[in-house]
Amino acid sequence: MSVTDDPLTEAPLPSPAEDETPRKSLTIGAVCKQLSQEFPDISISKIRYLEDQKLLSPRRTPGGYRLYAQSDVSRLRTILRLQRDEFLPLRVIRQELAAGRTENETPAATAPAQAPDAARPGAALRRLTFSLRDRGALYSLDDVVEETGAEPSLVKELEDFGIVQGENRSGTRYYDETEREIVRAVTELARYGVGGRNLRVFKTSADRESALLQQILAPSLRSRNPERRKEAIEALENLAAVASHLKHLLLVRDLRRIAK
Repeated sequence: MSVTDDPLTEAPLPSPAEDETPRKSLTIGAVCKQLSQEFPDISISKIRYLEDQKLLSPRRTPGGYRLYAQSDVSRLRTILRLQRDEFLPLRVIRQELAAGRTENETPAATAPAQAPDAARPGAALRRLTFSLRDRGALYSLDDVVEETGAEPSLVKELEDFGIVQGENRSGTRYYDETEREIVRAVTELARYGVGGRNLRVFKTSADRESALLQQILAPSLRSRNPERRKEAIEALENLAAVASHLKHLLLVRDLRRIAK
């Protein structure tokens, strides 16, 4: 059996003389079985994928079996909940874990002393995965193509339709993190035959939502008071999170009708 062919049933653990891993350790199959009640779509391949993405690093026995400690299982449960409940991409989940996020923490778990903040729109929801105040790193066209698997012609088409913009610096075209992820998402859609022209509906929807939120917070966003403007941007992020969640719920509702 190869190193990656982990059985669904729990393999015998090595004896203490071979390995001092505690008896609590579980194989990938046992972990999958343990989490299946909360996450029905969990699979060994999905767990392996998260390991490939450097989100998990279980120990291995000399025979090649993965051994998950209880801390590994807890970390995996946190990852799966962040994906399921907060729709976070793996990049952001990695940041959350690095910041000490645990399975016992939820967005709604707000201490009484933080009640005023909880009253803000969207406080019970996860904030935007990309900050409105920071564009993050910039990526060249070659970087975007390499990381997303997109064809350069697709990126050009997205620019033609105004989906991404990019900017020229010293003769090189650069895109920020948000635009890179847009390209990644469109690349997935393209596999189903969705082209640049079809994306106008998404852009039009985003433009209308942006205009609505701007109208709601326009006076504060134009304020010359740095503190007031900062609060307005935070409110804008929270409102955007609410709007995004609402749009997702409406989409799920409509798709359920189609799937009947």
